Amino acid sequence: MATQTQVLQTTSELDEARDHYRNRVIPADKLAIMDRATEALVHSGQASRALKPGDRVSDFILMDAHGSPVRLQQLLEHGPVVVAFYRGGWCPYCNIELRGLQRVLREIQQLGASLVAISPQLPDNSLTTAEKNALEFPVLSDVGNTVARRFGIVFTLPADLLETYEGFQHGLLEKNGKVGASQLPIPATFVLDQHGVIQLAYVDADYTRRLDPEIVLDKLRELSQRS
Repeated sequence: MATQTQVLQTTSELDEARDHYRNRVIPADKLAIMDRATEALVHSGQASRALKPGDRVSDFILMDAHGSPVRLQQLLEHGPVVVAFYRGGWCPYCNIELRGLQRVLREIQQLGASLVAISPQLPDNSLTTAEKNALEFPVLSDVGNTVARRFGIVFTLPADLLETYEGFQHGLLEKNGKVGASQLPIPATFVLDQHGVIQLAYVDADYTRRLDPEIVLDKLRELSQRS
């Protein structure tokens, strides 16, 4: 895992964003709605029901931002796979995480692994996310959260939070389509070995917190040494 002296740039950027949005941007009444929803999700125990290390992930095929199919099994034939679930390109914390993953993409590839990011966004919105963040790894559209549901990370947003997002121009009907208009995945990162078995799982009901890419690299180095 990350050493005490290791610089966790993405974590630092997330901390700064959290302070910025909570204390300078989001009105107090809207923040209360968002915090209440996060607290309810934490207490629901949904994160604890997600797939865990030792679980094997079943094969799936999703379309990337350019309409090409990406199959998990084909990626695993070449090495470990990092699977990052994010809420959408409308979420500033997701964009920070995606840019952080892009920063370490070369190192991920040098360790013989591949990386995919998955959200319930419609393909056109996934393309916008990929272009906005200059991402060079596949950004996949899991319309209706079909694959995310297999990982056990899908939850339904309360009505007042959906209304708040609509006011922020983050309406999920537009972003995700009718089948994904009221549900999101808990942001989560999974590192799969070449057999599709989860070696590292990070699932946090607090959407402002993500697994730092440096910790992903640590796990991939460990897997590389084992092989």
